[in-house]
Amino acid sequence: MVKKDLYEILGVDRNATEEEIKRAYRRLAKKYHPDLNPGDKEAEQKFKEINEAYEILSDPQKRAQYDQFGSAAFEQGGFGQGGFGQGGFGEGGFDFGGFGGFGDIFGDIFSDFFGTGRRKTETGPQKGSDIRYDLTLTFEEAAFGVEKEIEVERFEECDMCKGTGAKPGTKPETCPVCHGTGEVRTAQNTPFGRIVNIRTCHRCHGEGKVITDPCPKCVGSGRIRKRRKIKVNIPAGIDDGQMLTLRGEGEPGLRGGPRGDLYIVIHVKPHHLFTRDGYNVLLKMPISFADAALGAEIKVPTLDGTVSYKIPEGTQTGTKFRLRGKGIPHINGRGRGDQIVEVYIEVPKKLTERQKELLREFKKLEGEDTSESKSFFQRMKDAFGG
Repeated sequence: MVKKDLYEILGVDRNATEEEIKRAYRRLAKKYHPDLNPGDKEAEQKFKEINEAYEILSDPQKRAQYDQFGSAAFEQGGFGQGGFGQGGFGEGGFDFGGFGGFGDIFGDIFSDFFGTGRRKTETGPQKGSDIRYDLTLTFEEAAFGVEKEIEVERFEECDMCKGTGAKPGTKPETCPVCHGTGEVRTAQNTPFGRIVNIRTCHRCHGEGKVITDPCPKCVGSGRIRKRRKIKVNIPAGIDDGQMLTLRGEGEPGLRGGPRGDLYIVIHVKPHHLFTRDGYNVLLKMPISFADAALGAEIKVPTLDGTVSYKIPEGTQTGTKFRLRGKGIPHINGRGRGDQIVEVYIEVPKKLTERQKELLREFKKLEGEDTSESKSFFQRMKDAFGG
């Protein structure tokens, strides 16, 4: 072995912890692994060096000897003389079988490279799948809350076999292939060590048990499809796109696992008068020219019914009024938003002769007055050179 500083090879400080040394080794081993650098002699040599360095620094006793005596402590007996396994690195391959901890690390590395290795088949309890249900509400139902009865289709435990999947009077048997583990392991010796491949058992599909005499009602699944009615309390103030969660109302779990959840996605129909802005309600309301000019007490629709509101004379289009506490209830139950009323002047499309006569008279009087509108039109002329 080249007498090179082992800490420098791994790129760690001399006071590095065991975990820091392990992380550095994993990172470098992946970077310089021969499978990722085919034909690259420099990468192969680097791979040898980092493995030699890790073999010493990962062992507390060897690390202490190295810290005290340096590389000289390992020059007798083969660290640089083919001491890695039976043939060393220069004798035809890599043998990591003799190094404590190397099997686990290379299992991780090969799992990252090839998607195999120490992957555990799920054979324990598993939570059931979740269900989504889309529920449409009216504007008022979303604002004030409502109780709804919905119907969902989901799997239920088979009432004939009580969920075992086996015909009444029989029971599932231990899988003869995996012997109840739910997984099959195959080992292969490679130039890089012994690799164990774990896959789901093809006979029991990971269950660990097989049913030789299935239930006639559920055909061995232990579950049957049913439609179920559920009452749902919709809280006041819920908005479009929000979601309610009913725990344990989803699909049943596997192997004794808990049921999934039911997610109810809320959709709110548009209202013909109101729109929602957070917890406020917006209303665009027409008023007559006469009411806007003279002021009036108008009737304003709200979610609670019609209320009276007095508008001042000279009200302009776009003026906004606020009705306190007439908006959407807060979903946490603390108060309500407001209703914002924006008025606009509605111009009549059909006028009687008398109305036209009065408007002509008004226009004549308006022209004789030095009103703001006259100065406005004068400013318009000045701006455009009229």
